[in-house]
Amino acid sequence: MNLIVKSGAVVYFVYSLISGVACASGGIALGATRVIYPAEAQQTSLAMTNSNKQERYLINAWIENEQGKKEKTFAVTPPLFVSEPNSENTLRIIYAGPPLPDDRESLFFMNVKAIPSVNKASLEGKNVLQLAILSRIKLFVRPARLEMPPEEGLSHLRFARAGNYLKVSNASPYYITLVNIQLGGQKLDNLMIAPKNHAMQAIPAGASGSLSWQSVNDYGAITPARSVSL
Repeated sequence: MNLIVKSGAVVYFVYSLISGVACASGGIALGATRVIYPAEAQQTSLAMTNSNKQERYLINAWIENEQGKKEKTFAVTPPLFVSEPNSENTLRIIYAGPPLPDDRESLFFMNVKAIPSVNKASLEGKNVLQLAILSRIKLFVRPARLEMPPEEGLSHLRFARAGNYLKVSNASPYYITLVNIQLGGQKLDNLMIAPKNHAMQAIPAGASGSLSWQSVNDYGAITPARSVSL
């Protein structure tokens, strides 16, 4: 959370990573929890709605890389606009950079900040709390003709215990996010594993037994639980 003080009014900018329906307080909602950008496409789009029947919002949208820096190889149009009450808008995402790896997905992040409109006359001489929500969702650039369909990627995960850590190896060309991970009934943090790579997750002291987990598919839905013995 960043705190900004202006003209006697206190304004909080609240940053949130949305895992369900991506939405901002006050009626702004994104149409997906993740964006799949086909690498061969000239552009893709993300729907956005303002369900508030009275409030206007200033919308600012941009793409960041894995390091959290603004990615200049992407253009989002419109990058800055006003969303009218009870309206629908479409954000168009265009990749204009050099070719990305063609044997695996590439990861970026879509950011959409919604700032509610302010009646300056009504704020005269008052301290006002104003919330601006930044929705940040994953954007995957997916090459065509990968070696397997996305749903097969889960079968290419391998799990092993390495001391006090869980090692998850991902031989598939897809980013895979694991949720609801439990080892012997003890819950572990969610984990995302990059394609053709591995990730480590700390194991709680004394945790042992069967490992169960679920994942998030292209539509943001949770897949059926799977289990494996370490």
